[in-house]
Amino acid sequence: MKANRILLPFLLLFAVTLVSAQQAKLKIAKLKYNGGGDWYANKTALPNLATFCNENLKTNIDTQDAVVEIGNPSLFEYSYIYMTGHGNVVFSNQEAENLRNYLTAGGFLHIDDNYGLDQFIRLEMKKVFPELEFIELPHDHPVYNQKFKFDKGIPKIHEHDGKSPQGFGLIYEGRLVCYYSYESDLGNGWEDQRIYNDPQSVRLQALRMGANLIAYAFTQ
Repeated sequence: MKANRILLPFLLLFAVTLVSAQQAKLKIAKLKYNGGGDWYANKTALPNLATFCNENLKTNIDTQDAVVEIGNPSLFEYSYIYMTGHGNVVFSNQEAENLRNYLTAGGFLHIDDNYGLDQFIRLEMKKVFPELEFIELPHDHPVYNQKFKFDKGIPKIHEHDGKSPQGFGLIYEGRLVCYYSYESDLGNGWEDQRIYNDPQSVRLQALRMGANLIAYAFTQ
């Protein structure tokens, strides 16, 4: 009986902790970087994606439009970081080191080219992982096979140069740490419908692909 009295407070504490963990909100954020590029593009994208994931994946993601600076230690508070823009990107050595530490510790970066980002981001990611190269991911990769199946890989959301959409990745010690969506414009498809007037079927494809990335980032 005495042993049970001693054990009971610990069981109650464990139960409270478990409930608190289940109720805690998951956090995702947009990456703020230097160089003059419009890191702030796609203002309604992440809140809409979070809402879609909460409804379809039964996640508990905070739906606010959170922003985190690349060199800030608070980067480690987020399981998924979204980066977009059209223009120049510059990482300082400290920022590159912080991003590398975040990614090698289990974080996940989604770079979403909003048209014009490609020539800059490839150079800057070399500061983060000089030993790695972006590789195009095969269609059987887990990011295309979460709850939603994409047998042909990343969907095309917006047309720019008539190129096919591609999904590239940086693989560190066997783990995908960075997914780079190119010639797709996923984030535009996550935006409020009134902004681009995309058909609902197109927006749904973009949101489903985004949900796959979120699911991968949270469970890998």
